[in-house]
Amino acid sequence: MTYVWVAIGSALGGMARFFLTMVTSGFTLLRFPWGTLLVNVLGSLVIGWFGALTGPGGRIEAPLDLRIFVMVGVCGGFTTFSSFSLQTLELLRGGALASAAGYILASVILCLLAVWAGVVIGRL
Repeated sequence: MTYVWVAIGSALGGMARFFLTMVTSGFTLLRFPWGTLLVNVLGSLVIGWFGALTGPGGRIEAPLDLRIFVMVGVCGGFTTFSSFSLQTLELLRGGALASAAGYILASVILCLLAVWAGVVIGRL
């Protein structure tokens, strides 16, 4: 059943991402991905808020399936950047500054290289 919750949450998150990206695309004349930035920031806010609220020591005890639905499903479908942000914050909070910096650099550089490679392969 957990996989069903992930699937439903992912579908909802993906639809929300598409909606916000389309809505914000009409608000700017600049060729800047404002919609994607908004989605990434909102997703990071939601996963941080919900994780803290319902996690160990949080104010609300939430069933594991609810946490998975929101944090893996909805946030994962909305943006995987939220997971990246939460993991980076956890590294920083744990005092692993070098690991956090390495994770940030590796994520940005490797993902840019991967998207470039995907474009190249897709154009073949």
